[in-house]
Amino acid sequence: MYPLEPNASEMRALVDAAMTRIIAHIESLPTQPACNVEGATEYARTLIEPLPRHGESYETLLDFLFDDAIPRTFTAAGPGYLAYVPGGGLFHSAVADLIADAVNRYVGVCAAAPALVQLEANVVRWFCEIVGYPRGAGGVLTSGGSLANFTAIVTARKALLPDDFLRGTLYCSNQVHHSFQKAANLAGFPCANIRELPVDAQFRIRVDALEEQIARDRADGWTPFLVAGSAGTTGTGAVDDLEALARVAHENAMWFHVDGAYGALFMLTERGRAALRGIEQADSMILDPHKTLFLPFGTGALLVKDAHALRRAHSLHADYLPAMQDEDELVDFCEISPELSRDFRGLRVWLPLKLFGIEPFREQLDEKLDLIEYAVSELRKIDGIEIVAEPQLTITAFRIRGDDDANRELLQRINARKRVFLTPTTLPDGRFVIRIAIVSHRTHRDRVDMMLDDVRASVAELR
Repeated sequence: MYPLEPNASEMRALVDAAMTRIIAHIESLPTQPACNVEGATEYARTLIEPLPRHGESYETLLDFLFDDAIPRTFTAAGPGYLAYVPGGGLFHSAVADLIADAVNRYVGVCAAAPALVQLEANVVRWFCEIVGYPRGAGGVLTSGGSLANFTAIVTARKALLPDDFLRGTLYCSNQVHHSFQKAANLAGFPCANIRELPVDAQFRIRVDALEEQIARDRADGWTPFLVAGSAGTTGTGAVDDLEALARVAHENAMWFHVDGAYGALFMLTERGRAALRGIEQADSMILDPHKTLFLPFGTGALLVKDAHALRRAHSLHADYLPAMQDEDELVDFCEISPELSRDFRGLRVWLPLKLFGIEPFREQLDEKLDLIEYAVSELRKIDGIEIVAEPQLTITAFRIRGDDDANRELLQRINARKRVFLTPTTLPDGRFVIRIAIVSHRTHRDRVDMMLDDVRASVAELR
């Protein structure tokens, strides 16, 4: 009588049928093509259809998803995905999402689900502990680094600038993730207010150029108010001199923001802490657990050293909402972020961390640091290959000596084998290079050896 309300046996059958396909899919990840999008766009056009008036069988729909739609993708959860910055898709988090979506509790306001809100607040506090933030820090889980950057810039703007803020200027390197410039623009700053500064030979922002630009802007009547550092750029994995940037920001009474979407969680490791020295001095930072905690896409975070700054920037009263919290140990997420409606995304972090503790995650990150060192040492042995971006965390960039066309051909040949998927970037001097990003919890020594074999074979073919 009520088709939208399945009974117990129907619910069990729905989950069991899905799990049969999910398990088969995950078990086949090592043998799936690392990238399989040839003809996928044309296929996608064939799927355009009007609003369905009548239903189809569940089995038919599952077959379509797992046999036709899902395979025509980047296999971002697979061991051979060494492109961009991989996302893990930890299965335990998928189970957490099933629980969170099924119970469907509202966590935007503490009064609606105090215990569940506290679990998510605990996750934020754990992240603050990892990066070295003091008591009094706080933050919010987001859909990813883009929304986290936006929230951070709005918070900094409201903390340091007047309502008429269009003389405010922001500073970043020309290698910063584009979501920073996009977020600044959406936060109300024209592109002309964003200063993209040159980088040094290690692709780190030049601090001398930053200081000179700040001085020029002050002399010209601008108000420098925010400097952004990178804790692992997407292109080359570069980590800015965060201690120096913190000093410049402090001396100029500016907000210091760090994009640590990829790199910040390497603070779990000894080598990561050495590379990221100074990150704890940031006024705000973003991190993406869907990268370096191997969680599903859609799991980002913003941390702020002064948790009250978030509330001052985002709090707004409405008569139809329940009373908000005034105690520091409690939080209303709608008061510290742009979102009122939000899913219970904290459970996908809380469950695996409680289930395993932090040590397996630390060990996985240390393994990735070992693997990139191994990969680079082996690449150096290939005649004609040069490393153009030494790994500062787990990203490196290389090229074959020759012109850009040769390197494009090399990349195409490596990827055509479909055992790994690599992506390119262009350096500030215009050179086309090939990137390797080793991040996934499913990527181990055997897959790196496959990649090295494919590079060697592709180089030999070019000759």
